[in-house]
Amino acid sequence: MIFVDTNVFVVALRYPRDRHFAVNARFLDALRESGDGATSVVNVLETCGVLSFNLSPRQLRSLYAYFDRRFAVRIVAGPAGSPLITAGAENLFGYVGRRLSFGDALVAYAVEAWAPAATAFVSWDARHFTGKIGPPALTPAEFLGEAGV
Repeated sequence: MIFVDTNVFVVALRYPRDRHFAVNARFLDALRESGDGATSVVNVLETCGVLSFNLSPRQLRSLYAYFDRRFAVRIVAGPAGSPLITAGAENLFGYVGRRLSFGDALVAYAVEAWAPAATAFVSWDARHFTGKIGPPALTPAEFLGEAGV
């Protein structure tokens, strides 16, 4: 399972002129073909939050409802019926202690608690997670073997 971070989706949805847009699209295409992609409900909500400044409430609901189909990813979350953030302050503080921002700590928790089978974590901010979570953290370019991009 390849766990995908929020910024990969945000580049795809909001920044077509970003210098990484083309490799980002190639990564998402490869992920779609493999059927091995995943992200968390935290990442989906974070993506919706970023896009909330440009989308109507109806468009946001649609993005949230169809996110998994749009990107061909599995959405992982805590146990059914549990609060969104099941980590608790002490667990999250443990991630913050690894020099992660609160948002990155939530994502790191989601990766390790909800996607323990993840074989890679892909983010344009991979360096923020390197050595701080179980799976290797890679940029989309690194994942595709296009590190020079």
